[in-house]
Amino acid sequence: MLRGIHVPLVTPFDASGEVAVDTIEKLARQVLDEGAAGLVALGTTGEVAALGPEERVRVIEVCARVCAERQALLTVGVTGADTRATARALRELPPAVGAALVTIPSFLRPGERGVVAHFEALAEETPVPLVIYHIPYRTGQAVSAATLRRLGAHPMIAGTKYAAGGIDAEAVELLADPPEGFEVLCGDDVFVSPLLALGAAGGILASAHLETAGFVELADAWHAGDVVRARALGHRLARLSAALFTEPNPTVLKGVLHARGLIPTPDVRLPLVPASAEAVSRALAEK
Repeated sequence: MLRGIHVPLVTPFDASGEVAVDTIEKLARQVLDEGAAGLVALGTTGEVAALGPEERVRVIEVCARVCAERQALLTVGVTGADTRATARALRELPPAVGAALVTIPSFLRPGERGVVAHFEALAEETPVPLVIYHIPYRTGQAVSAATLRRLGAHPMIAGTKYAAGGIDAEAVELLADPPEGFEVLCGDDVFVSPLLALGAAGGILASAHLETAGFVELADAWHAGDVVRARALGHRLARLSAALFTEPNPTVLKGVLHARGLIPTPDVRLPLVPASAEAVSRALAEK
């Protein structure tokens, strides 16, 4: 279900600051037509924290419609301040959603026993498979390979978006022996090629808004064992990803998408501010 490249869509805004729904639909069709396996709505790249409830509903609706047409997986980011709030948000997901991307509640740092209890409780209530978003530099809570392996044995936990800020020993250990049916997806764009080489199933990559077909080809090359092709692609795409993340995500990405005429403005919502012209220019030069 999770194999391949999934694109966490930006939320474009029009000149009045409203969500540009038609543009979301165009972006969604474009990346799926170029080979993406699915979309992720309401992720960090989509500025979910800055969207109101009605805006979130509209984003899900348009992504669900496009995914249904293209027979692609729709994953929705789900957050909550605690386990009960997260479970409630999961139960409220519309039927068209295929999976939920769930983080550990930020700032609580519940320890690994708390992490296990949190996700096991969610797994008993969720209507869709869960993807654990492992991103300790945002949540403040590291999760070991052993804990992810234990959670991955649950039939309603389908995988993890692994974004530890690099390739650490835990990633190597997890990919050496993942639970059956549990997929590891790269969540740090610049490291997708080496993680694929270690056995990752794919990635959830903001960079794949651009060069979608290239990232799909990269995953296919590693899965086919074509090391020479994969290594060359990986080096080139890593440079693009690095350029896109020189300032807070998704500011540079939005600047590039706007420069290419793909979204109506490069605007983000405070406390984010638009990317500098220099950062956008450097990213454009990596095409």
